[in-house]
Amino acid sequence: MGMFAFGLICEIFIIIFSKSIGIHSASMWLGAVLAAASSLHMHHSLDRALDFEENAAKKRITASYILRYAVITIVFAVICITGFFNPVLVFIGYMSLKAGALLQPQTHKLCNRIFHETDPVPMSEEELKALEGEINLK
Repeated sequence: MGMFAFGLICEIFIIIFSKSIGIHSASMWLGAVLAAASSLHMHHSLDRALDFEENAAKKRITASYILRYAVITIVFAVICITGFFNPVLVFIGYMSLKAGALLQPQTHKLCNRIFHETDPVPMSEEELKALEGEINLK
């Protein structure tokens, strides 16, 4: 949601200040789509890496990091060579990944309000041990 909100804010600026709204919007949203794909790949890579031993997990995370940034570098190189999209706006769209991370606490609170959810309250160690003791007694 934070990435989408950042994209909408950028879109407003493009509509107000741009003479080539179509290509500039497409450039910015291409960057936002690349950011979303990077975010999903990051989640998938980290989720898979947690199933391995520490050294193997580090290697998998590093390999996925290198793959992700190699793909982004190739995409940016193609964009710069072809000149079809605006590389600066693609980069700004890609930065929605960072903006989304910074906006995550606010978007999380908003989603909780919209869907009438609450976050679980963490238990203290004493409460957890008491609960474990009750389960063992049964």
